[in-house]
Amino acid sequence: MSKACVAAGSSAMWMGVLGASLMLAACKPAGEAKSAKDAAPASAAHQRLVDAASEPQNWLSHGGTYAEQRYSALDAINRQNVSSLSLAWSLELDTNRGQETTPLAVDGKVYVTTAWSKVVAMDAATGAQLWQYDPKVPPQTAVRGCCDVINRGAAYYDGKIYAGTFDGRLFALDAATGKELWIVDTTLPGKPYSITGAPRVVKGRVIIGNAGADLGVRGYVTAYDAQTGKKAWRFFTVPNAEGKPDGEVSDSVLQAKAQSTWSDGAWKQTGGGGTVWDAIVYDAELDQLYLGVGNGAPWSHLLRSGGQGDNLFLSSIVALDPDTGAYKWHYQETPGESWDFTATQPITLATLTIDGQPRKVLMQAPKNGFFYVVDRSTGKPISAQKFVNVSWATGIDLASGRPQEVEGARYQKAPFLMAPSAYGGHNWYPMSFSPRTGLVYLPIQEIPAFYEQDAAFQYRPQTFNLGSYSAKNAIPDDKAKLAAIRAALQGALIAWDPVAQREVWRAPQPGPATAGTLATAGDLVFEGTPAGLFEAFDAKSGARLWKFQAQTAIVGSPISYRVNGEQYVLVVSGAGGGYGLTSPFNDDTRKKPNGRVLAFKLGGKAALPAFEAPDLAPVVTPADRFTDAQRARGERVFETTCGWCHGAAAMSGGVLPDLRRSPMLLSQQGWRAVVIDGALQQRGMVSFVQTLTPEDAEAVRAYVAARAIALKQQSTAP
Repeated sequence: MSKACVAAGSSAMWMGVLGASLMLAACKPAGEAKSAKDAAPASAAHQRLVDAASEPQNWLSHGGTYAEQRYSALDAINRQNVSSLSLAWSLELDTNRGQETTPLAVDGKVYVTTAWSKVVAMDAATGAQLWQYDPKVPPQTAVRGCCDVINRGAAYYDGKIYAGTFDGRLFALDAATGKELWIVDTTLPGKPYSITGAPRVVKGRVIIGNAGADLGVRGYVTAYDAQTGKKAWRFFTVPNAEGKPDGEVSDSVLQAKAQSTWSDGAWKQTGGGGTVWDAIVYDAELDQLYLGVGNGAPWSHLLRSGGQGDNLFLSSIVALDPDTGAYKWHYQETPGESWDFTATQPITLATLTIDGQPRKVLMQAPKNGFFYVVDRSTGKPISAQKFVNVSWATGIDLASGRPQEVEGARYQKAPFLMAPSAYGGHNWYPMSFSPRTGLVYLPIQEIPAFYEQDAAFQYRPQTFNLGSYSAKNAIPDDKAKLAAIRAALQGALIAWDPVAQREVWRAPQPGPATAGTLATAGDLVFEGTPAGLFEAFDAKSGARLWKFQAQTAIVGSPISYRVNGEQYVLVVSGAGGGYGLTSPFNDDTRKKPNGRVLAFKLGGKAALPAFEAPDLAPVVTPADRFTDAQRARGERVFETTCGWCHGAAAMSGGVLPDLRRSPMLLSQQGWRAVVIDGALQQRGMVSFVQTLTPEDAEAVRAYVAARAIALKQQSTAP
């Protein structure tokens, strides 16, 4: 899925969970002296990023270093003293929308991207805000995202900060002042692209991808000159549906390797997908750039490409020359992808001793449930093993690299209960790797789902075009059944041995949605939870050693840095994202507090202000009489159009309005004014006139009214 988050949220994405539940080195402190490297020429600025591991006091890039191991060599905070870790400072952000960022820490300053693509700079020792930049993303573009208006991070290079905007622009700022230096539009005209991932800067060029596959776009990655914003090269990940060359560096390989792997089908309307919405990793040792390519559009291979061909380069890792963008090799993890099994999940580089020999490898745990160790010189898989329950394949044939699929898994003739589902066994939440323990610390989740061919599929603009819809997706009103579903949805932090390809320890988490991890030389692993806990674990045993309650979900990724001789651990809290927006299993659906930047040190003296959630608005039950046909039609329209933001079965996650409590539900005219006429467009509720008829809108009102009546009956039942 072209998502910025947990894979999706309507009950079309909770397909079958009811059935499943019942079936189943010391460096000088950064703040003490300003580094002269900030003003260095471009080549020296690049070398600084290459040598980032020699500056453990800083966190210079998205994954810490180009290897993206998310490992801090700082050890002042360790297993022996972590119990004394406490809040040093906090900074409240200006929204309660989703926060999925990995911050940067550079020479005594912290840089954070937030919801709506804003950037905030603060003093790393005190949290005092230095500046904020707002690219002014149009509110109506919020509809382009599956999983909230989030942003996962920025890049630092040569005294500048770079980030993408939700509406598809890329900008450069002066790191000292926040002054905008340049901004460019990266998207193709008239297409619903968005950017949620962090850019990377490689050898003086900013590399950025995009999202939007499920809405009908074609994936690509573009390189821009870091000083001027001028385009350098572009690589498309799937062929042009018109069979024409694009005049880009990808033309030759698409013609030679990819075009023949696509057959006739809906991809010619949707663009095919293949967006690179997260993983973009530079290998400084081999001078290669790795792209994690996303899912197909629509999901159904049968609808997308007539059930024919591997559909390159969907669900693939693609290696490029970073200077020219020229193709080097690829490995497709899920040929003919049909389940939203993206390969956009984080990629980690390392040298591992395998069979007595050092091997330069990349590691990835994508949505499909297999942990891959791949030779990054050749793109050949070395090993691949299941890290969660997998029902769609029995294993990976290493000779061909292809999965050994289970009969019926492609749901061409009958519904199929998939594990994992589009939420993924592992999603965008970054994993970390500790060279001290040799283990990968991996946030996982178990969310099975039914897939079924959508017999009524037709391409619709401005909304999701999946090609899979099942009546088995209904969320029950019965509290006991709902509790059973909840119990079946599991999340955990696991320690994984990538050489032996086995789980070493497991720390269960509350619910399936997890967060990014950080490993440190103090033999600690840090991770947040959607329940608002920020926790530290023993990296060797998995024992929980420390926790902090943040009052709202933590799904972003922690970092560690040192300033004025003290080590800090920092993370950003904030509900939202795919699970936070739309999960029908949240305990508390009241309004969430704003996100915060939270910095911890040994002996910190700060405390969070108390937060008391407001009372829920009363349930609204219209007096209008609706037909069964209206309610049935409304259910399908809601779950394939509205539920991505307002929650499966109209059960809000507490970030966006609960429509069962909306006064607009009382009036056909008021409802139409919002849904069709766009009366609330400047608040992010776009008009759906391109997608829905007035009759569709009224059918949705009928369905939501029925959900409101059911909620009221539940609340008054003994």
